[in-house]
Amino acid sequence: MRIVSIVGARPQFIKLAALSAKLAVSHEEIIVHTGQHYDYSMSERIFSDLGIRNPDYHLGVGSGSHATQTGEMMKALEEVMLTRKPQLVVIFGDTNTTLAGALAASKINIPIVHVEAGLRSYNRNMPEEINRIIADHVSDYLFAPTQNAAGILKNEGLEDKTHLTGDIMVDTLSNNLQVALEISQITKELEVEGRDFNLLTLHRNYNVDNPEILVNILDQLDRLGELIIFPVHPRTKKIIENTEMSWENISLTEPLGYIDFIAAEHYSKRIITDSGGIQKEAFILGRPCITLRTETEWIETVEAGWNLLVDPSVSDICDRIRSFEVPDVKENIFGEDVSSKMAVIINSI
Repeated sequence: MRIVSIVGARPQFIKLAALSAKLAVSHEEIIVHTGQHYDYSMSERIFSDLGIRNPDYHLGVGSGSHATQTGEMMKALEEVMLTRKPQLVVIFGDTNTTLAGALAASKINIPIVHVEAGLRSYNRNMPEEINRIIADHVSDYLFAPTQNAAGILKNEGLEDKTHLTGDIMVDTLSNNLQVALEISQITKELEVEGRDFNLLTLHRNYNVDNPEILVNILDQLDRLGELIIFPVHPRTKKIIENTEMSWENISLTEPLGYIDFIAAEHYSKRIITDSGGIQKEAFILGRPCITLRTETEWIETVEAGWNLLVDPSVSDICDRIRSFEVPDVKENIFGEDVSSKMAVIINSI
């Protein structure tokens, strides 16, 4: 079977890695990179880190408004699909790339697999929420990462399309963590070897595009009095530089490649983020997670006691982090051997 796998952003590259290895055994896979993330460390470097072969197509769409970006992707993706005539399209997650792939394929009646289906934050102000809802409802095979996600899909009338597979990031982490710990020199490079440190990531527009919120977050985190390593997204770095402020305990670094990043996660004391994928990675790695959002699509991690939601606009972020303690045990929420389960389903299509 000829399969087109569509990716465009860091979390999708991570999800693709484990599944692509399985698809290559029995199918002809065509990898399409939309170019949604075009910074080297967020794109080509991650392909190299994860051992994914170069994409067959790089559409080079780049930045733009949501409508412009999605529209340009749809046009380019449709052309690829009409030329290559796949029997199946695989989309991942909830980005504009996901939405464009779902709409382009559905309009020309190509069956769609949606990996990471059934997530809901119930915040319609998040573009990702709209993307994931539409993707679920036009896809033909919904791979749910958790029981909660499968239940959401059932409640939306999509039970017949739903397969509870587990979360494929479990496999990617499993396949790469030991390698990362053996080859990564990131703790030496950051001068944190043998030291306690927090790992911070921020990219949500409501956290980084509003200087007042961003400064509040960094001021509060600085008050922890603990070292915080902050790999900075290029857009966020510009905003920070424009504030002309500095923080005593926060060390800004360039974005990290995947191998270095999961090594840094492993060695960190806790992870502070607004990313959905990193919430999962923190849980899988057994690291306490502070999520600087008022809601999450990964509510299971909160209910398990390993993830704390904190409103990024409040004035006691520091105190809430200090008082957060995780339980002694951690249940298996995200499954195991997930890519093999997905491959079995795809092989039966």
